[in-house]
Amino acid sequence: MSEQKKHKTLEDFRAEIDRCVKCGACQAQCAVYKTLKRESTVARGKVAIAEALLDKDLPLNDRFVLDMSQCLLCGSCYDKCPNLVPTDEIVMAARREIAERQGLTTFGKALTGVIKRPKLMDLLAKSGQRFGSMLFKKVPEHSGLRLRFPVPFIAQDRAIPEIAKVPFRERYPQPLTGDSEKVPVAFFTGCMINYTYPEVGEALVKIMRFMGIPMVVPQGQGCCGLPAHAAGDAATVDLLADNNVAAFAQQPGVVVTACASCNAGIGKHYRDMGGAYTELGEKVVDVLKFLVDNGLIEKLKALPSATDTLRVTYHDPCHLRTQGITAQPRELLRALPGVEFVEMEGADRCCGLGGTFSVYHYDTSRKIGARKADGIAASQADVVASACPGCMMQLQDSIEHAGLSQRVSHVLELIADRLPDVS
Repeated sequence: MSEQKKHKTLEDFRAEIDRCVKCGACQAQCAVYKTLKRESTVARGKVAIAEALLDKDLPLNDRFVLDMSQCLLCGSCYDKCPNLVPTDEIVMAARREIAERQGLTTFGKALTGVIKRPKLMDLLAKSGQRFGSMLFKKVPEHSGLRLRFPVPFIAQDRAIPEIAKVPFRERYPQPLTGDSEKVPVAFFTGCMINYTYPEVGEALVKIMRFMGIPMVVPQGQGCCGLPAHAAGDAATVDLLADNNVAAFAQQPGVVVTACASCNAGIGKHYRDMGGAYTELGEKVVDVLKFLVDNGLIEKLKALPSATDTLRVTYHDPCHLRTQGITAQPRELLRALPGVEFVEMEGADRCCGLGGTFSVYHYDTSRKIGARKADGIAASQADVVASACPGCMMQLQDSIEHAGLSQRVSHVLELIADRLPDVS
């Protein structure tokens, strides 16, 4: 299948680069620029640097590598760009060029070396869970874990979710039955739901049973490939894409994701790859959109009133917001019995994770997260809901550093908590 794939080079983006008129509209959208105030960190700066590299006016040196690493790949600049210059894709093309010329970074090699080997991921996850008390120390119950001693690439004061005793996919090797007249839904779990947030997957199982929708969790699936995209490792993206296309080949219906980043990884990026990859990408639907489209809101409104009240706010993951998926999670939360939904200031601002960005640039990531924590505090919510496990981890870390008491939850978990048990 590899002959079908094509990852654009920087030269392929020449026309898009020429569309940038350096108007500066991107400055208001870029969380990194707002934090560092350097022109090279904003979209028009990155486009100018990429153009200089193409025109041989700039060498591919350490400064170029640094500038291209300082991007969250959130797509916010493209979303608001009057000329629709896809800076995130230009940055990924530049990173591929860096990797081709200089090789992957040490962390990039370690990361992609693991995500393309599912058995190794399983082994590392189970080893981490087994020896968790030796590797990590418990911090306040709602916050997660802290490293006990230095580990390469990971900040010791970062909140880390606990590894699941049993990965989610191992819990559901067989399809879940439902209404025989309904087409089964395939669930792309992603790595974080599989290994660290299985409760999100369990919540989806309960919701699908409540709605009578059959669901299958394909066992051959793996990472969506977004971390490899961020690292510039096109070969690993291809390998993972082949694996996932094969795993979902027999699924006739939609493929739902409960992770905004995975939705971009197997949705947006696969659609650009052509052939069978595009076919899979076009089946991908965010689970909250799917649930709204299939009548869950009406079912929630018909539930009995709740005796308790929970004040909930919502953080927009960038990979959903830039697709226009913003109303659905709010509609679901407002329909829940006993939930008082409140908007928070800056709900649509990036939380600062950006996947590998928060590893390479944790100090910057933490500063971006601190601004998000200010909005959470002002909302006076009990719970911060989101629809991306990566954002959940970053939000909880930001809350912990700010000394706040809120907990973070996936929208699916809040829905499942209000549903009756269904066998």
